[in-house]
Amino acid sequence: MADILPIGTILAVTINQVIKTAHAAKDVVIEKESFRILSAHLFDIVHVLKELELGKLNESPTARKALENLETDVKKANSLLEKYKNRGRFYLLIKCRHIVKEVQDTTRDIGKSLNALCLANTEILSGISDQVTRLQNEMQRAEFATCQSQLQILDKLDQGLASQKLDNGFAKRYHSGHSTSRGSDAARDYEHVKEKYMQRLRVIECHDPKSESIPPFKAFICGITKTVMVDPVSLSNGTAYSRVAIESWFGSGEKSDPITGEPLEDLSFRSNIQLRQSIEEWKELNYCMKIRSCEAKLMSEDDSSVKDALRQMQDLIIENSINKDWISIGGLTELLISILPNLHNQEVKTEVLVTLKQAIEGHPRNKDLLIENQGFCHIVPLLACESSSSNAALELIYEIVVEESGQNVDHTRELSRQCNPICFLVAILKGTEPVLAEKACEILQKLVDVDEENVIIAAKEEWYRPLVDGVIQVLELMIDLNITQGPKSTKMAILRSSVHLELEEDNTKILCGLGLIPPLLEMASADLEAKELSLSMLVKLLTCSENKRLFSAAGAVPLIVDLMCSSPFQILAKCSEILEKLSSNGDGIKFLVDANDTQLNLKSLVENMLAFLQHSRLPYTVLRPVLRSLFKICESESGLVKTAVLTAGGISLVLNLLDHSDSETREAAINLLFLFSSHEPLGVAEFLLKPRRLEAFIGLLENTNRSDVQKAAVGLLANLPKSEVILTSKLIELEGLKAIIEILESDNTEAKENALSALFRFTDPTNIEAQKIVVELGAYSLLVDFLKNGSVTAKARAAALIGDLSMRSSELVMTSSTGQWCSCFGRARANICPAHGGVCTVKGTFCLLEAKALPELVKLLHGEVHATAYEAIQTLSTLVEKESPRRGAHVLHESGVVVPILEVLNWGSESLKVEALEVLEKVFMVTEMVDRYGSTARLALVRLTGRSIHEDGHLHRKAAKVLLLIERHSRSSISFVNGVSF
Repeated sequence: MADILPIGTILAVTINQVIKTAHAAKDVVIEKESFRILSAHLFDIVHVLKELELGKLNESPTARKALENLETDVKKANSLLEKYKNRGRFYLLIKCRHIVKEVQDTTRDIGKSLNALCLANTEILSGISDQVTRLQNEMQRAEFATCQSQLQILDKLDQGLASQKLDNGFAKRYHSGHSTSRGSDAARDYEHVKEKYMQRLRVIECHDPKSESIPPFKAFICGITKTVMVDPVSLSNGTAYSRVAIESWFGSGEKSDPITGEPLEDLSFRSNIQLRQSIEEWKELNYCMKIRSCEAKLMSEDDSSVKDALRQMQDLIIENSINKDWISIGGLTELLISILPNLHNQEVKTEVLVTLKQAIEGHPRNKDLLIENQGFCHIVPLLACESSSSNAALELIYEIVVEESGQNVDHTRELSRQCNPICFLVAILKGTEPVLAEKACEILQKLVDVDEENVIIAAKEEWYRPLVDGVIQVLELMIDLNITQGPKSTKMAILRSSVHLELEEDNTKILCGLGLIPPLLEMASADLEAKELSLSMLVKLLTCSENKRLFSAAGAVPLIVDLMCSSPFQILAKCSEILEKLSSNGDGIKFLVDANDTQLNLKSLVENMLAFLQHSRLPYTVLRPVLRSLFKICESESGLVKTAVLTAGGISLVLNLLDHSDSETREAAINLLFLFSSHEPLGVAEFLLKPRRLEAFIGLLENTNRSDVQKAAVGLLANLPKSEVILTSKLIELEGLKAIIEILESDNTEAKENALSALFRFTDPTNIEAQKIVVELGAYSLLVDFLKNGSVTAKARAAALIGDLSMRSSELVMTSSTGQWCSCFGRARANICPAHGGVCTVKGTFCLLEAKALPELVKLLHGEVHATAYEAIQTLSTLVEKESPRRGAHVLHESGVVVPILEVLNWGSESLKVEALEVLEKVFMVTEMVDRYGSTARLALVRLTGRSIHEDGHLHRKAAKVLLLIERHSRSSISFVNGVSF
């Protein structure tokens, strides 16, 4: 409001507020001297403010700000008066020291604000500068003391308590804030206020219900101000005026009656108590009429009427604090709560919240009334509304649960019970408004203080400070041996619940950043329950490298390793989970270090972990994490695999677990066995061939829900020697081959690569029957797809597998030619395979041309990747028979692959160049191929031989051989090689 009102208007309002507060301060029944001094200072301030009013207050930002601060401080003084106005005498006695301190602080604050205002208007106040300076100094240096008689009473009470002369019941009432005395006084005061309201209500019943006020009687009007008198006084001739008005009249030098003009010899005046009471009664009747009118407006469901009622209620509360009681007695507080959820206008909702806040400020009974009517259920959801409603809701809740916090524990519990606002408060806490965030934080702290479950609720909303504090408190309780079990068990319950929190990686970073790791590590050295809970929480935190680094830097890893070797099984399980987490996400052994970043003795660690597997009674809850952590550690360091297999007998220990009743243990074992088998596969095939074990193993191949298990199982097969022909036959018989081919169509790249590798035992050129089954099951088309879209590894393995199949194509064509000769006799020559000279099919002769593999193999050569080019050249070589190379050579020529093969001689590795020369040796046995490519080939071959075919090395000899072959078949070339014999 101060931003739009003229400064003169603000000054007038402030003057009235100061006058009102000054009079109220005179009527306080306790610590009268302190309040009398405050009242006197306030009346002096009125004189200063009126001087500013007469001199036209300076309209400047500084002056406006100073005046606003003064107005705020005066309101605080008025709130202080209201706070203690209706308190019981015994309560006021006990709180007397505190009250005096509050009055002193308030007086000093007003003095400071007055000083700032005067500095901004020194010219106007020049005439009274001495008085103003004195007033400012007195107020800013005010020192108030508690009445000695009251201190003597308090001392006697304290002495009585100390000597146990007072009964226990009195002592409890004394130390708990004297609730009995205060409660009975408040109850009597409330009944008096209620009876007074009912009396006034009966009077206004004769007035028109639509009327909102009774006009003032003429006798109530001040002849000077022409307004209803404030603090009426009577002159010696009997006429009445407002005290401030007549003081100003006489102060200006007048000595006559302002209305009659009659000269007055006696300028004294006295309070007209009867007139004041009549005016007060008239005001109270109007209060009741407005309250009655507000009720109708609030129920009208018309926004403008509701807003009008709210403005009236706010004015009533500001005008007289008794209206806080009366609007509740008149049912308006309950009505506001009930209409709140049905309002659609956000502005109106905000005003309802503002009005409720004014009604409950410093008024415990109204707070209780709001809570009894489930007010929180309607207020809390508004925290999520637009800013004005959200802010007003926050301010209202803050007033209920934080202000006068010692009395509001029950209110906070009700807030938590009725409609827990933690999710909304955390959102405000993380917002951009620091003042609102601070208030939200205070409310949140109250909520977690009254109910430990709110710590977990807050953590679920990603506010973790109370959770970390709770863990630290658990640790402190453990250290303090004198503490009772009650608080400890309560705090431990927080930790138990926190273990079940679902935490994203960012959340764990926040928790670790708040310092959660060190207290958890200290708890890991405490009793068994503390160990298990703290380690479980640490498992949840180790989600990222940053947290792992903090964990290792704290010297935690050696502690975990020690605990593994000296603790019960459940602790061993948690420690293993921690090691697994430390080694996951490609981190390997990076964080398996001590506080000085020195690598631990990992060989010893692996041997110890494998030793655990020898325990026949080790439960699966322990086996799983031990196996998984072993896998992660060994996976990152090949030397550890050697240790596990050769030194610790890891293969036999893990093999036995493939028979375990728990499926996850079997799956963890197969992962580890796959890793070990890459180093030493002996014994695995023998184990699998025992009764029913291979069937169970094939079940792992068929487990489409666990791609990692499929990858490990099929990878284990790939690592087993192909010489185990019985295993190969059994796999075909039990549909293990079918399961492997189905993996080729899965989404897991590594599983598919392993499956391709496992297929080699079934495409062995010496086992044509197994090859036929592979092709019959549809593998050939999948292999061609891998040439097109697979990874580098998959492309290379697919090319090699096609090569295995292609090696038998010519033989299969010859075998079937006799049976097919008659049926083919009348067919067109186009059906004859250009590479194999007969009728080819994919399933019948494994022909790579029929499978459309040739173009894809050519593309692999163009890609200039060594791994894929090597296998592609070997497979292409199967098309050119050494004894009769013409058909194959022409196929390679027609496919355009000869030039890419020649280019390999420029960019390939030595082994790849040798494979290229093997193919070229067969190709250049055909004269037409020499004519076409001879000159191109010579240049590359000469570079390889270095013009000295006698130089040692297989590559050189092979290049010289091909070069000689070209010369032998050339029709027109000049010999580049003389006197060479092989």
